[in-house]
Amino acid sequence: MKLSVDRKPGAERRRLALSITGIGVIPVIYAVTGFPAFADRPAWPLTFWLGTIVAVAALVMFHLTHKALGRMWSVSLQLKEDHKLVTEGVYARVRHPMYSAFWLMAIAQALLLPNWIAGFTGIFAFGFLFFARVGPEERMMEEAFGDEWRAYVAQTRRIIPGIW
Repeated sequence: MKLSVDRKPGAERRRLALSITGIGVIPVIYAVTGFPAFADRPAWPLTFWLGTIVAVAALVMFHLTHKALGRMWSVSLQLKEDHKLVTEGVYARVRHPMYSAFWLMAIAQALLLPNWIAGFTGIFAFGFLFFARVGPEERMMEEAFGDEWRAYVAQTRRIIPGIW
């Protein structure tokens, strides 16, 4: 079984490129060049330490997500041959722990980079990808797994345990 959700050629690639630009390219440009310096804000030690803690949490979540998914992981919205619904590990608490990890990384970026533009582009860019992707992904999973998916949805939250 191989089911792809994105029926608009290139749309997924553009969303991923935007997200990578916001979470990767713009922060690196800022870190290397200081551009855009006009948007700098004060750098506070507390935000640095909070950002570091959040970044470590994001990396741990990302690792646990990959470990739980194993060969079921894919960068695009598709199911693989003999795909199984993963509900163990971090997936027992939230349906989209990898998205949770990326949200945490975007928040860490905002805390770590003392620049209103470079710091917050990750939140906006990943937010665009997340909100464009999560609905189609959940519809794909419901179509593929039916009642098993609906039961899983009833007992887990999307990205924040116990909240949303």
